[in-house]
Amino acid sequence: MSDSGLLAALYESIGVQPHGLRGQVDVARIEVHHNRVLGVHLVPGLEVDATERENGIEAKILVTEGTLIEKPIQVCFGMIPPDGLQQIVLEVEIEPRARAAIVAHCVFPNARQIRHEMDAMLTIGEGAQYAYLERHIHGADGGVVVVPRSKVQVGEGARYQTDFELIRGRVGEIDIDLEVTGQAHSVSEVTARISGAGDDRVSIRETARLVGQYARGVLTSNIALRDSARAVVYNTLVASAAYARGHVDCKEIVQDNAVAKAVPIVEVNHPKAHVTHEAAIGSVNSKQLETLMSRGLNEDQAVDLIIQGLLGGPSSIAAPESSLREIQV
Repeated sequence: MSDSGLLAALYESIGVQPHGLRGQVDVARIEVHHNRVLGVHLVPGLEVDATERENGIEAKILVTEGTLIEKPIQVCFGMIPPDGLQQIVLEVEIEPRARAAIVAHCVFPNARQIRHEMDAMLTIGEGAQYAYLERHIHGADGGVVVVPRSKVQVGEGARYQTDFELIRGRVGEIDIDLEVTGQAHSVSEVTARISGAGDDRVSIRETARLVGQYARGVLTSNIALRDSARAVVYNTLVASAAYARGHVDCKEIVQDNAVAKAVPIVEVNHPKAHVTHEAAIGSVNSKQLETLMSRGLNEDQAVDLIIQGLLGGPSSIAAPESSLREIQV
């Protein structure tokens, strides 16, 4: 298939017309199919260096000091064929006092046996702001193994927000491993929202280390499982400095023969630091279910509505200032 055909197929999967997005000269784009860079469009203050490899790409993304990129950078990684391996190696640097947001679409609509690996190193400079929304679109039968690995350094006074969501298709297997280190007065917010069914497997290991005074961090995982799906969530938050504040929140709904496990780990290494955690696993809330059914919904409809409330609708990132929410802990 030609590059233009692949590009059209990727955008069709996410419900976007390529010519519509490409007509916006003030919107930066990076478009990758398997190991082919289909397109790169830059805006002032954004630098991208991408190299094609055998099974993927290596790329460095740089937002220069003091730059405000007003509209989210649109990134599309994907594979249209049903089988294959895609390996993405990313180095992202947001220089001091710069502000940027990325919306990344990971698209595998026909997956039968696809493995998508991503290794990312992120550096967010002093006073910078960075938001990253990762949206996954999979096939109806699973067939995808997604393995994202990320290490993030959040500088003094910087803000970092990341959201991972599966918005269409079966999970297949997802194995998330993320580690964030927050310096003084930094804010880090990590969220995963996933719905699994069939024999899907979800594994999440997220760690936030608050090493600077007044650093703040929140780890949130909302998981809904049906059929024989399984999920295990390890959330670790360590506060090692005065006035560091953190919270771990894990909610998992299980139905049918699904199995969920949550292991919140909180560690405080300074007498003036404070960390809290909350974990809840079980079936849907019976009072909520009864209330919805009393209003005319059948049980399946009521359960679906409760799960939608847990997972929320698709996130949106409008601009750096509005997308990086205040964390109250």
